[in-house]
Amino acid sequence: MADARNDLSQSNIQHPASFGDLDASNHARLEHLNNAVDPLSTHEIERLLDHASESLEQVAGRKIPAADPARPYVLSDLKPANHATSRQPIDLLGEVEMDLCIELGRTLMRLDEVLQLRSGCVVALDKLAGDPVDVFANGKLIARGEVLVMNDNFCIRVTELVGA
Repeated sequence: MADARNDLSQSNIQHPASFGDLDASNHARLEHLNNAVDPLSTHEIERLLDHASESLEQVAGRKIPAADPARPYVLSDLKPANHATSRQPIDLLGEVEMDLCIELGRTLMRLDEVLQLRSGCVVALDKLAGDPVDVFANGKLIARGEVLVMNDNFCIRVTELVGA
């Protein structure tokens, strides 16, 4: 079997585009190698790979540079730069849109109660008249305030800011 491998590696086989381009003798050698019972050793595989690399270099007409050995990547210093500590003006956020909601109160209702709601129905909430209302920005409680009517419009006077 080693003789067959040596014959194949020593022969001047052109690298065909497909198995259909093989002549009969080379096809027979390839068939013999495919039917071989003994697996290739690591040394034989390395020798065949070296031979293939040499053949590629000859076909290309130039030497293929050897690959650099693997080495670990060294990260640079990950500390923040000095300019990152300077604060940007709040004006940069001036164009950001936020969803502002005022919650007068809450209640729990069963589905059949919700389905019975009609125009003119009264729904009792968990807060009393005069209790502060909650102010939410993008779903987060940010303040509490009292409801006012100014020029026939409802308004909120903020009475308490809620900290983070």
